[in-house]
Order: sequence, then structure tokens, then C-alpha cells
Amino acid sequence: MSAMSDAQPGSRAVGRPREARADQAIRAATLELMAEQGAQALRMGDVASRAGVGKATIYRRYRSKDELVTDAVGGLVSEIAVPDTGSTRSDLLALMNEAVELYSNSLAAGLMPTVVDEMSRNPEFAEIARDRFLRGRRAALREVFKRGVGRGDLRGDLDVELALDVLGGPLFYRLMITGGPIDARLASNVVELILRGFAPASGATKTPRKRPANTKDRTK
Repeated sequence: MSAMSDAQPGSRAVGRPREARADQAIRAATLELMAEQGAQALRMGDVASRAGVGKATIYRRYRSKDELVTDAVGGLVSEIAVPDTGSTRSDLLALMNEAVELYSNSLAAGLMPTVVDEMSRNPEFAEIARDRFLRGRRAALREVFKRGVGRGDLRGDLDVELALDVLGGPLFYRLMITGGPIDARLASNVVELILRGFAPASGATKTPRKRPANTKDRTK
């Protein structure tokens, strides 16, 4: 009896399960090629060749190059652990040290200029990148600032969005513009800048009362 006749009605052949190793290889190849040649020059065939998979394997996972790129880049920071040490300074320092460790890596450092360049060229990619790469991360980091306000370490009227920009701005400015060191000193200085710049306002200083001009001197 043939295999066809042995099959039960309504049954279907079980396809080969997705291999985690293939997923990892595709993402790694995408990141490496982007860092080497930019997003514009990236080709699905090149990714497939470096990952050791067929193009069809990639297209089963991603409908477009934009999806592939944003998924690969988003994976670099998808597992962000939001610290809660009980100290706003320690929480912020942990976050900055994590960022320093990530962007000291030559691959991540090479990727960011490429990602920013592609965002400026491609509005659709920019929206996907902001949604996958930025929004979730900023939402998580926002909690650290809110806790800092609750503890009284940061001012009650804190502009959280501005504080988030200040937290990451110096690191990306050095990465993209000046090429300055991205190290523990940078992390520490940024944290001190935030704690001092967004500290609660000190109590209002009392000014001496002025004697009314029309008050007569009663000592006379």
C-alpha cells in the first residue's frame, strides 16, 4: 500500500519546523552586511548567502527588506532590563553602563549611522524603526525617571521626554559626530548631569521685609 493510501483523511504532511539557528544566522548576517555596506546596498541574496540559507527561507519570515532590517536591529536591544535598585543614581548608571557596553561593540557602532541614514531616506522604514527600536525602549526607561520623581530625587515637573533625550544624547552624539570615547566616564558624567540638572528646586529663599515708605519712626 502506498504512503498516500496510508494517510488519514484531512491529514497533511508536517513541514520542517523553523530552526532557531537559521533565524539567528539571518539576523547576524543582516547586521554584519549593514555595518559593512549600509542598508541601501543590502540584498536579500547576500544575506542568504552569508547566513547559509535559501532566499525562500528569508521570505517565509520577512515580507520585505525593511522588516528584516528592523527586526535584526531591534533584536540588539529587545531584552532591556529596567533596574530598580532603590537608588535613582544607581538605576541611571546601570542603564548608561549597559548602553556604553552595547555601543562600544564595533558591530553596533557601525550599525547606527546606517540606521539613521536609512531613516532619513525612507519614511516607512523610519516609522517601523521608531516603533520597534525606540518606543518600547523609551517606555521602559520612562519608568526609571518616574520612580526618581516619586523618590524626590528629580523635580516633580520633570519633562520626562527631555530627560530621556539627555540620557542618550551625549552617547549618540559621540557615536555619530565627534567620535569621542564611549566609556564608563561618559556614563558617570551623564548621570550626574541629569541628577543635577533635573534636581528638585531648592526652597525659596526669604527676602528681608522692606519697611513701608510711609511708616513714621515711632522711636521719636
